[in-house]
Amino acid sequence: MRPVISMITDRRRPPSPGGLRRGFAPEDALVERVGAAARAGVHLIQIREHDLDGRLLARLAERCLMAVEGTEARVLVNDRLDVALAAGAHGVHLRGDSAPASRLRAVVSRSFVIGRSIHAREETGPHAEAIDYFVFGSVFETGSKPGAVAAGARMLGEVAGATTRPVLAVGGVTVERCAQVAHAGAAGFAAIGLFADCPIDALQVIVRAASAAFDTPGSVP
Repeated sequence: MRPVISMITDRRRPPSPGGLRRGFAPEDALVERVGAAARAGVHLIQIREHDLDGRLLARLAERCLMAVEGTEARVLVNDRLDVALAAGAHGVHLRGDSAPASRLRAVVSRSFVIGRSIHAREETGPHAEAIDYFVFGSVFETGSKPGAVAAGARMLGEVAGATTRPVLAVGGVTVERCAQVAHAGAAGFAAIGLFADCPIDALQVIVRAASAAFDTPGSVP
């Protein structure tokens, strides 16, 4: 089974040792990492930079689009359909409290990717026909959301079983946990730290190891 792998960006995250070359701004380092992740086999690049205004966010999206040229990766803008369309991005990823996906689908092409974050099984139902994939979490404890209660792999399995749409796990996903994610029935995973906290030349090894875990899924605790 080939998993769907999504990299969620965070340019403010401290770079890995040696990850920020002298003279490189955080945006430069992020674009370089996005390109490397795409070449390593990451399928979705979710640009999640809440503090940027529309103009800067569109510029970052354009740079990421150039960085993934020649790969199968798709660049999605977090929650800003206007920016995604202005930049020529491949799609948009919606928060759980965003507008219904059906409203967006009415004004974009079928090839335009629409994803949505969800936190409960019941959230897979509304407007699912307009959604291409869901991201469910937090499945495991994660530093990105300190204090948040982890849903666990069993709940991930219940959510994945409640919809015909692909469900990606998010929150504390590591290479070691990918087998649990696969066993639960998820179609893949999304992560920030897994891709941000490693040397850039290790991305290909990480993607290969994570993909291999879906071929040998482990038990759900």
